[in-house]
Amino acid sequence: MVYIGIDVGGTGVKAGIVDEAGKIVSHGSMPTVLTDTPDKQISDMARFALELLEKSEYTLEDVASVGVGVPGIADQKTGEIIFCTNLGWHHVPFRQIFQRVLDKPVYIDNDATVAGLAEAVAGVSAGADSSVFITLGTGVGGGIVLKGKVWSGFHGTGSEIGHMILKMDGEPCTCGNRGCLERYCSATAIIRMAREMLPDNPDSSIMTTCGGDLSKVNARMVIDAARTGDPVGESVFRRYVYYLSQAISNICNFLDPEVIVLGGGVSNAGAFLLDAVRKEVPKYCLFKDMEYARIELAKLGADAGMIGAAMLGQRQ
Repeated sequence: MVYIGIDVGGTGVKAGIVDEAGKIVSHGSMPTVLTDTPDKQISDMARFALELLEKSEYTLEDVASVGVGVPGIADQKTGEIIFCTNLGWHHVPFRQIFQRVLDKPVYIDNDATVAGLAEAVAGVSAGADSSVFITLGTGVGGGIVLKGKVWSGFHGTGSEIGHMILKMDGEPCTCGNRGCLERYCSATAIIRMAREMLPDNPDSSIMTTCGGDLSKVNARMVIDAARTGDPVGESVFRRYVYYLSQAISNICNFLDPEVIVLGGGVSNAGAFLLDAVRKEVPKYCLFKDMEYARIELAKLGADAGMIGAAMLGQRQ
């Protein structure tokens, strides 16, 4: 049997046919048309999946289920998308609409959650008893996998790692709270911290790289500056690693997973980030003389969404 995985994004939709081992055997993409109604968007996704299937060596009879990863929250029981801000979806009956075109079991979960499942099935945490995936991008997302199955909580919001409160009365967050983890551990946080320092440090190499335009500063510029010993880059990077290590140690202390996987754009810093975090985390772990989670970098990249979504049906 094979599984269809659909990774829904604000600008495009990727779909893949995935075998039982989590290997993509066929894939494609289509643009997201934000001006279309949710009904048409979802119907088009289903038709696109059928077209992908027709071009492969498989038939509809070979498909066990369809899985969908969305940048939002879904009701696992009803198949309804509660909200998906990027697409403007609120209480959209995704499963019902999709099955009008492609009548197979449909499973839906958050995009970070399915990426975490992908790594647990076919990536760096494959074979682990338990793992937590942390996406370090524009925001911070999470995916929790326990005994080979996704844990999204009773209400479907159990892996919103980015909105744990890291600092009381801290930076305001887009969710309405203050001090959320993603305000300190995202690429956006790196940019904010650098912009706060640069006016008082005009000689920083970051100012040269961005051409003196603070609006052009990005996380990669800051991390690259840190690698070369730039004072602003180093200062921001140290603060970032401190906050991220606090977050990881909190997860270790209350969940004790076997593996913690770092993904998302910031993780492209590779060993420079990984080595710094591995050195810092033990300072905050509760049990100093015991092992704690192995910390690794994600390895599936852009394919994780398709693979993890497809595996939702297999791992029920």
